[in-house]
Amino acid sequence: MEVQRNTYLTKIINRMHNGMIKVITGIRRSGKSYLLLTLFRKHLHKIGVREDHILVMEFDRFENRQYRDPYVLLDYLKKQITDDGDYYILLDEVQMLHNFEEVLNSLMRESNLDIYVTGSNSKFLSKDILTEFRGRGDEIHIFPLSFQEYMQVYDGDLYHGWAEYVMYGGLPFVITLKTDEQKVQYLTSLIRETYIKDIVERNTIEKQQKLEDLLNVLASSIGALTNPLKIEATFKSRMHSSISDNTISKYIGYLKEAFMINEAQRYDVKGRKYIGSPVKYYFEDIGLRNARLDFRQVEENHLMENIIYNELRMRGYNVDVGNVNKRYTDKETGSKLTKNLEIDFVANLGSKRFYIQSAYKMPDAEKIKQEKASLLAINDSFKKIIVVKDVIKPYQDEDGILTIGIFDFLQNSDSLEW
Repeated sequence: MEVQRNTYLTKIINRMHNGMIKVITGIRRSGKSYLLLTLFRKHLHKIGVREDHILVMEFDRFENRQYRDPYVLLDYLKKQITDDGDYYILLDEVQMLHNFEEVLNSLMRESNLDIYVTGSNSKFLSKDILTEFRGRGDEIHIFPLSFQEYMQVYDGDLYHGWAEYVMYGGLPFVITLKTDEQKVQYLTSLIRETYIKDIVERNTIEKQQKLEDLLNVLASSIGALTNPLKIEATFKSRMHSSISDNTISKYIGYLKEAFMINEAQRYDVKGRKYIGSPVKYYFEDIGLRNARLDFRQVEENHLMENIIYNELRMRGYNVDVGNVNKRYTDKETGSKLTKNLEIDFVANLGSKRFYIQSAYKMPDAEKIKQEKASLLAINDSFKKIIVVKDVIKPYQDEDGILTIGIFDFLQNSDSLEW
């Protein structure tokens, strides 16, 4: 079973020989090693690179433990480099190499070496290594499987695939598991024994329970506007627990650094500026989100919104929450009033922009009017889209708004251009 992760493979190929260290980052178990050591290695073979010019080191293998010593590794690599041709250095789990930053900086001095690394756990995050290399590190961030990638290997129809994906997410190993029990056990253990432990160890957190409580709060409120002060109030009212907004901000930063959650800021469309707090948080993998809540709060409408957000980011878009003010006259008093309307997503990529609403269902004219209101309040010409759960033929109405089903949106990488 092999998933063709062509989006990320293309990104790596486009960065070959750019004079920088290619740093593949992502949440743990998202497929970084598979991308580098299987898919990219196959590509190198395909374009005629000799095997002896592809130098691979997997530091997490027991038999390679001696190469975690930088002097041993450098000596080994120097002995393998026997000519002036191009060599490809693929280092997996590089955080296990002692003084890896200095070793990579040393390797960069050799003009015929093209270097690629992956890393994870509490000792390695993208911001650390990219800061250390000061502009010489080129990050390729990999997400868990998109729905389109998931369906490449899912043994079943589209609808059952969606039900599985909404429940268990897109971590590659999950799809190999046969039963619900196995999937629940794997995800629950992974978030408790791997992700949370990594964050606690990395940041020397003494009150782990507070971090776990915060994660529960964020998991329960995906897609809802919030900020540290609101979360602090939630701790006091629901948990009868005290935690400062500064600590909450700090812990949220840790979760973002570990790629567990992502933050969508609010953007004033007409004012063309960021508003600031409150913001929205989405999970990098919804299976982990569901596992954090013991699979008790699986509201498909909120999870669909999270999936759309992740899909847009996988396609390379910068994604914000839109805000637009609409002025109207009160029918009873004649007063001029302003109504604040929200656009689920403002997706930007270069000169492209799309306004997108996630609407689980639009059963009647009133619901359609409600979903269109914020889009119609925008006075520019960028494309406006409503994504619905229903299976429909995509259509553009008299207001120029495109309505598309979630499956068409996710299964076609060019769906925004329809």
